[in-house]
Amino acid sequence: MASRPRVGVTGNSRRWAPSWWCAALALRLVGAVPERITVRHPPSGKPLHALIISGGNDIGPEHYGGDINAKIKVDPARDKLEMRWIQQALADGLPLLGICRGAQLINVVMGGTLHQDIRSIRVHTHNHPGLLPTKRVYLKSHSLVARICKHTKLRVNSLHHQAVKQAGDGLQEVGLDRDAIVQAIESTSERRVIGVQWHPEYLFYLPSQLALFRWLLSPNTADDEQ
Repeated sequence: MASRPRVGVTGNSRRWAPSWWCAALALRLVGAVPERITVRHPPSGKPLHALIISGGNDIGPEHYGGDINAKIKVDPARDKLEMRWIQQALADGLPLLGICRGAQLINVVMGGTLHQDIRSIRVHTHNHPGLLPTKRVYLKSHSLVARICKHTKLRVNSLHHQAVKQAGDGLQEVGLDRDAIVQAIESTSERRVIGVQWHPEYLFYLPSQLALFRWLLSPNTADDEQ
């Protein structure tokens, strides 16, 4: 019997970590073995099929030219660990999914920039965080994310106050909200990289969101249209 694909999931190291539990459940539902990787959870050393960089604290502003004097909650040890894992995944060609902070960090590692705080540029969307799918996202019809989710309009949740400003090298913006703030990025090449600003792990009960986890296991992008 073939072994199930193993997917690494980075994140915070706290015992109370709902994002990890929900991502792990979503991965199990699509047939994968989740492996937690944090500053307190070292990797098993077993080969990984794919990697998820999950959400959490703000990224250290020194990594993207932000205001280093801003009063924000950062986790330097986690930044360092996840940046190293992103670089390794890119080098190894692993499918890579960034969630919220994870999408932002992938963008930074690939040379992009961030809005350090989007609250002042929001007009049509609100600043109240929520786990329920109450926010509208518009995807480019030709994008991989739209093909995976099988929709160009999605209802998603929102827990962020930072966002991608300029896409990094080899990345493109493929999803926006009503304020034209970036909500999804993906690779411009055959490199298998997706970043979403929302939290699909909390929406795994929706087929469009569980599909993002299933995409990590598909052998190639052509399978996403089947």
